[in-house]
Amino acid sequence: MAIAPRHARSWLFTPADRPDRYPRRDRPGADAVVLDLEDAVAPGRKALARHHLTRPGAVDAPVWVRINDRTSEHWRDDLEAVAGLPALDGVMLPKAEHAEHVASTAALLPAGTPVLALVETSLGMENAFAIARERATFALAFGVADFRRETGLGDAPEAWAYCRTRLVIASRAAGLRGPVDGPAMQLDDIAAVRAEAYASRAGGFTGKLCIHPAQTAVVNAAYSPAPEHIAWARRVLEKAAHSEGAAVRVDGEMIDRPRLDHARDLLEFAAALDG
Repeated sequence: MAIAPRHARSWLFTPADRPDRYPRRDRPGADAVVLDLEDAVAPGRKALARHHLTRPGAVDAPVWVRINDRTSEHWRDDLEAVAGLPALDGVMLPKAEHAEHVASTAALLPAGTPVLALVETSLGMENAFAIARERATFALAFGVADFRRETGLGDAPEAWAYCRTRLVIASRAAGLRGPVDGPAMQLDDIAAVRAEAYASRAGGFTGKLCIHPAQTAVVNAAYSPAPEHIAWARRVLEKAAHSEGAAVRVDGEMIDRPRLDHARDLLEFAAALDG
């Protein structure tokens, strides 16, 4: 079942120079597949990757494409290659540091093509709200590996609290979905991936980049409404249906307008995931 990009939880990177790994309509998996022309492809194979990507029939399922960044010599060639893809859901722009990076990228794509802006630097973080407000920006994503390398942040959660919260607030203030978190780097420790994903969701993120297919199932579960939360939302709406707009008591909790709206959001999201 296809999940609309606005609800996508798992975003799986796939090297664009490996057409044998391209998604197919008969192979369910991640909510969104990102064919990668950037970090997953060696400099000497960029042209080959673009060739594979643009072969007729190479892509028969909707995909996103991560192009090279705005300052790269490959940026324009990447955009020329992806602009004609018939199954293009959108473009991921790495190292987005200014709103203009998104605007100039969108200008070379078919009108209305969404851009997922990957914030990976301290300058991009400081400009997060401006980037989020750019008309072509679909959502923000967090490039944790490059951000860690530049800033030198360690593993303590408090070291990451400011930047994570900044991306969440910038996204919501601009009217976007919550940001997409960076990938967990553990390939063989699914429990660690699960813990990271649940912590990320609790921090306001709505999805997560994945670097291996084995990560997608636990990521999807982490960002999905739990059955008990769906049951709670249904009880709330049942009570509210007879309250004539007044606050109601459900499970010992006062449910006012914000909590009622939250219950509706939960059920809407659950319905979208169920098709």
